[in-house]
Amino acid sequence: MDTYLETERLVLRRFTAGDAELLVELDSDPEVMRYITGEPTPRDEIVQLVLPEILAQYATHPGLGTFAAYEKASGQFLGWFGLKPTGEAGTVDVGYRLNRSAWGKGYATEGTRALIDKAFGELGLARVIADTMAVNTKSRRVMVKSGLRFVRVFHEHFDDPLPGTEYGEVEYAIDRGTWQAAALR
Repeated sequence: MDTYLETERLVLRRFTAGDAELLVELDSDPEVMRYITGEPTPRDEIVQLVLPEILAQYATHPGLGTFAAYEKASGQFLGWFGLKPTGEAGTVDVGYRLNRSAWGKGYATEGTRALIDKAFGELGLARVIADTMAVNTKSRRVMVKSGLRFVRVFHEHFDDPLPGTEYGEVEYAIDRGTWQAAALR
């Protein structure tokens, strides 16, 4: 296994071309997709677009990408965590998508904190951001518990908006200096 990161309970590794079924299973749960697309991602889309984009990002943005997450104790696939490039130099977007069986166990916070630490400590980046729908209170709580701070509410146009879209999207962030100050406490 090509391990990208380990925490107390998680192992993150690069996805491979043989991992399509893991993503199909994850994205087939309507509750997992509730605040993302509101519906399962078609298998063809995962095989032809999603997975190839994940794999290509490893080469185009070394050190960044989307990584398969496993529970260290059982080896069970939990979902993914990602550090993705943004249009702003030195800034990455942190995110995750977990199977419903992994919800409420602290994995999202544990993985997100570890990625933030890697972004600043190992990768030397300047800023980490995250966003979600304003109504996604559980993800917003993960962002705060991970050390990210509320930045703004913003609105995007969607041709087929999800319920709650009218309340906007929220952005959370942390910069390197804030992260360093918290680490010194």
